[in-house]
Amino acid sequence: MSNIPADLRYAKSHEWARAETDGTLTIGITDYAQNSLGDITYVQVPKVGAAFKAGEAFGVVESVKAASDLYMPVAGTVVAVNGALDAAPETVNKAPYGDGWMLRLKPADAGAAKSLLDAPAYAKLTA
Repeated sequence: MSNIPADLRYAKSHEWARAETDGTLTIGITDYAQNSLGDITYVQVPKVGAAFKAGEAFGVVESVKAASDLYMPVAGTVVAVNGALDAAPETVNKAPYGDGWMLRLKPADAGAAKSLLDAPAYAKLTA
């Protein structure tokens, strides 16, 4: 069974969003997604300053099994990226909700994350 933290919001495309105290959202892929992909060998994320619409592809994660697009759960502008993933993409497998985060986003709408799935809804989706 996947780890689904109650304090996060989830996209149907298996990305998670955590609201930070400064109003930004930290974005990554879920435990379910990293487990489905297998050993992650490469993570491509956008540059700081890039703007995205909700649902737009923002990067790629490659594993020994497949390559998969990453989709922006809410619209906004990238304010930070996790550069440590360049040298250690396997961190996503080890800590998808911790050190395996991918980017921080300044959402276009401060309440947008509320439209994402809560933990029980995501658990039902992945059951």
